Amino acid sequence: MTYEGKVAVVTGAARGIGRATAEALAAGGARVVVADLDREVVERTAAELPGETVAFAGNLVEERVAEALVDAAVGTWGRLDIVVNNAGYTADGPLHRMDDDTFRSMLEIHAVAPFRVLRAAAPHLREPAKREREEGREVFRKVVNVSSVAAWGGAGQAGYATGKAGVVGLTKTLAREWGPLKVNVNAVAFGLIDTRLTQTWGEESTVTIGERVVRVGVPARARADLDRAIPLGRAGTVAEAAAPIAFLCSPASDYVTGQVLAVSGGLAVGMSA
Repeated sequence: MTYEGKVAVVTGAARGIGRATAEALAAGGARVVVADLDREVVERTAAELPGETVAFAGNLVEERVAEALVDAAVGTWGRLDIVVNNAGYTADGPLHRMDDDTFRSMLEIHAVAPFRVLRAAAPHLREPAKREREEGREVFRKVVNVSSVAAWGGAGQAGYATGKAGVVGLTKTLAREWGPLKVNVNAVAFGLIDTRLTQTWGEESTVTIGERVVRVGVPARARADLDRAIPLGRAGTVAEAAAPIAFLCSPASDYVTGQVLAVSGGLAVGMSA
């Protein structure tokens, strides 16, 4: 796929699905802002990708970071064409044991952060489109928000599921608001993808979010149950996850908007969008 002349922002891009997405866009000719929390890792990732890249380190749930992220793209290359809201993590547990801070943290990263990024990006997506409309030209710009099949119900994931459901609502709302300006706004709802967030606890890992240290991964038994529940018989790879995002960022999706594409190997068959 080609993204020649396009400028893209990808959040959560230092590892996993985000990195694979940034790599696909860069390989297709896009200039990419690679955004993530860990400066050392994000700078290394940006340096390893093909083409022109900028590394951006920051916590998107903090005030003014979303604006700084958009400024990094526009200040460097003078435009913004593609936004992929991929940053996120899990903080699971049964609702009756979940504290307010944990629940709120899931809403902040999965719904509030994409809202802030898109609010900051809005002038750079909308204003050029208004001029193009007056000139009788169609130029499509792209937004892809990452959701999850957990948005339709995930036991032990009250916060995560609520946040991921929220970004679906944001996606569908913006598809209506920005459609007349030829901004395609879609979401991808992932099932089980092999990343550090879905590894078993036997390979224990943590992520540091601000002052919070969050354990990531799933119990071995739960992971095995998930694997068995997938009609295609296995978890997806990060490349298989990135490919649908890349499609929704490409000219091939110019007549697709307001959709939630389940990329899950058939997990949660029958989910409605």
